[in-house]
Amino acid sequence: MRFGRRRERAQPLISVVVPAYDVADYLPAALDSALSQSHQALEIVVVDDGSTDASGAIADAYARRDRRIHVVHTANQGLGAARNEGLQHVSGEYLAFLDSDDVLPANAYAVLLASLQRSGADFATGSIVRWDGDRLVEPPWMRRIHRPDRAAVTVEEHPEILGDVFAWNKLFRASFWGSAGLAWPEGIRYEDQPTTTDAFLRGRFDVRSEVVYRWRIRHDGSSITQQRSSLRDLEDRLETKRRSLASVEAHGSRDVREVFVDRVLAGDLPRYFAEIPGCSDEWWAMLHAGVLEFWGERSLTNSGLTPVHRLTGWLVEQDRRADAAAVMTYVASLGRPADRVQTSQGPRIDLPVIDPATVEPAALALRSYET
Repeated sequence: MRFGRRRERAQPLISVVVPAYDVADYLPAALDSALSQSHQALEIVVVDDGSTDASGAIADAYARRDRRIHVVHTANQGLGAARNEGLQHVSGEYLAFLDSDDVLPANAYAVLLASLQRSGADFATGSIVRWDGDRLVEPPWMRRIHRPDRAAVTVEEHPEILGDVFAWNKLFRASFWGSAGLAWPEGIRYEDQPTTTDAFLRGRFDVRSEVVYRWRIRHDGSSITQQRSSLRDLEDRLETKRRSLASVEAHGSRDVREVFVDRVLAGDLPRYFAEIPGCSDEWWAMLHAGVLEFWGERSLTNSGLTPVHRLTGWLVEQDRRADAAAVMTYVASLGRPADRVQTSQGPRIDLPVIDPATVEPAALALRSYET
């Protein structure tokens, strides 16, 4: 690695690693957004990860037009390996990652860099928007954990930030990246979470409310986020949770661990619960085992999930597949929040597809802020 080599320049150099695999339709927009940054002192390393389309040729053409772009061609090894390869070719004082099908707002790096220069923190993270049809929408949970702005804080001061698992809405000091021993896992999907978890645990960081990234979720089946019903996807998701939890436990803070398990690790489960109707026996068995592994003692009834998903989580814990499938099917058909009723034990959700007498009261109960 060539981290942190100083150069004589008016602005500090930001190295941007861009892994690219079969993204010919999207790569130009990604590179244009990087080249159009208000902070112009950039070194953009595109790693053509064995693309079978024109991605490599597109990257080469951009490199011929702008000397800030360098292209590395490799055999296909996957996202984590491509990012790690890119890190072998950087020389900037600061380090960023850009996925080749996404787009940066024009001031993204300027916002994060200015924050780091004021605070002296190890890295900075900002909020994101994602495309919802033709609209750009800021996920409510991202808005929540990025407000208010914070400077040079630790994970003990803001443990819920561990839910910000993305590689690409952050700017790192290259010196911190190297001294903290950070790298991306290889040969596994969802590689962002273990590494970003380690970064939050090992450093001081700024949290910015500004949107610094525009995330494109492709709906052509090529995005890994569209493949949750596969065994490989679920296996990788559970493994990255396992690695991230191991880091949190090694960190040694009971409070951080509790927030991490209840609010962070559980956060993506609803998208998997939606796959329960029609899932294979093997997939169900893996989901059931995974839920017991992470929440068998504490139970998802204590998590930050919505009431319906707390109930579904409890049903998964109990290995009640038919009931979990019925709940998810009913909720999908409802198109609105489940009804709520008042009982002698307090308010609870009301679902006609399940007998409340067969369910632990905590799995149906509403909390004060949900009534």
